[in-house]
Amino acid sequence: MTDLPLAETAPARAIRSTIDRVLVAVNALSEAGPGWTRPSYSDLESQAHALIEAEARALGMSVSRDHAGNLFARMEGRDPSLPPLHCGSHLDTVAEGGAFDGQAGVAAALALVAAMREAGVTPEADFVLTVTRAEESVWFPVSYIGSRAALGRLLPEELEARRVDTGRTLAQHMREQGFDPDALMRAEPPKPARFLEFHIEQGPVLDRAGEPYGIVSAIRGGLRYRTAQVHGAWAHSGGAPREGRADAVVAFADLVMAMDRAWQGFLARGADLTVTFGKVDAASPAHAMAKVPGELGFCLDLRSEDVAVLDAADLVLREEIRRIETERPGIRFDLGARSRSQPARLSPAMIDWVAGGAARRGDAPRRMLSGGGHDAAAFASAGWDSVMVFIRNWNGSHCPDEGMDPVDLARAVEAVFAALSGNGSP
Repeated sequence: MTDLPLAETAPARAIRSTIDRVLVAVNALSEAGPGWTRPSYSDLESQAHALIEAEARALGMSVSRDHAGNLFARMEGRDPSLPPLHCGSHLDTVAEGGAFDGQAGVAAALALVAAMREAGVTPEADFVLTVTRAEESVWFPVSYIGSRAALGRLLPEELEARRVDTGRTLAQHMREQGFDPDALMRAEPPKPARFLEFHIEQGPVLDRAGEPYGIVSAIRGGLRYRTAQVHGAWAHSGGAPREGRADAVVAFADLVMAMDRAWQGFLARGADLTVTFGKVDAASPAHAMAKVPGELGFCLDLRSEDVAVLDAADLVLREEIRRIETERPGIRFDLGARSRSQPARLSPAMIDWVAGGAARRGDAPRRMLSGGGHDAAAFASAGWDSVMVFIRNWNGSHCPDEGMDPVDLARAVEAVFAALSGNGSP
C-alpha cells in the first residue's frame, strides 16, 4: 500500500484535529509515569469517560450509560429500523502502558462523527460511540468486563473478582464509581447489532511491511493460568546434593523448555499458537542466595484462533507436568484457576465494507489476524457483526514506548468515513 496523502477537505481536517485533541486530553489523565496508567474502575478511568461524554455532547450526540458504566453516545441515522453501528474501544490501560491502546479507537470514533457533522452526512443507521469499561484484564482476572457487561454476558460470580492492587471486588469498584452491579445482573441483553473497533496492532506486521493500517479478520482466543505455582523443597545450596533436590526453579525451567518445544511442534504442523510465561515470581522473603528454592509462582498465557489447538496445548501442558513430577520427586505443580476467552471470526460483510471505503481513497489494506484480545471479540461472540481496523505500531504494546503516527489513524478513519458516506451499509 502506497502512502497516499491525506485529503485536504473539511471532514479530513476535522478527523485529524479531533484525533490530536482527544489523544492529548485523555493521556493527560494518568497516574505518575513511566507511561500511562488508568486502572479499570478507577477515578481516572471515570474522568476519561466524562471527557469523552463532553466531546460527544458538543457534537450533538445523546448520551447514556448502562449499569456497568459503559458509555453510549448516539448520532441518529436515516433509518432507525436498521441495526445501529457501534464504534469505539476502551480507556483503561495496563499499569505503565502506552499512549494509544484503547484511546486511539475512542478518538477515531469521535473523529468519524466530527467528519460526518462537518460534511453534513447522516449515516444510514444510527451511529453509536461506544466506550467500554475495564477491557484490560490485568486489573481483574476476567476477560472483557465492560463489553460483556453491556452484552448481558457477565457472570454473577465474576463480580466477586478482586482488583489486583486494591483487593476489593469488581462489584465494590462498580459501586464506588456510581454504578449498580445488582441491576446489571437483572438487565436484558441488547439486540445484536454491529461493532467497529479501531486499535493499534499489538505486533510488528504492519510496521515491518510499511503499511499504515489493516483489516482484522479473526481474533485469537486465550487460555490462561494466572496464579500457577511450583512446590518443591527448601534446602541449603551447599549442603544439598544434586540427587534428591526438589528445586522449584529447575522444575519450572523444565516446563518452560518443554512447552517451547511443543509450541515449535504445533507451528510445524501449521497450527496457530502462542505460548507465553508472562510472569515469574520467586521474590518471596524465603528465597536467598544460599537456598535451593522450594516454591515459585508463574502465569501462563496460551493463545490461538482455534479452540481445538488451545485444548490440545493445554493437554500437552498437563502431560509435561506429570512427566516432570514423576522425574523429579518432591515437585508438585498447582496450576490454579483457569480462565478463557473464545476466538472470534469477524464479519466478512463488514470486512468487505471497510475494504470498499479504503478502495475509494486508493488503499488496499491487508486482512490479518489479531493476536491480542479486544472488545470486538466479545461483541462477535455475542452474535454481533464485528470488524476491527488495525493501525501500525512500533516498539511493542502495553508499554510506555507504544508508537503510532496519528496520521496513520486518520488515514484509516478516512477509509471508514468513505464507507459511511456511500450508499451501502455493512
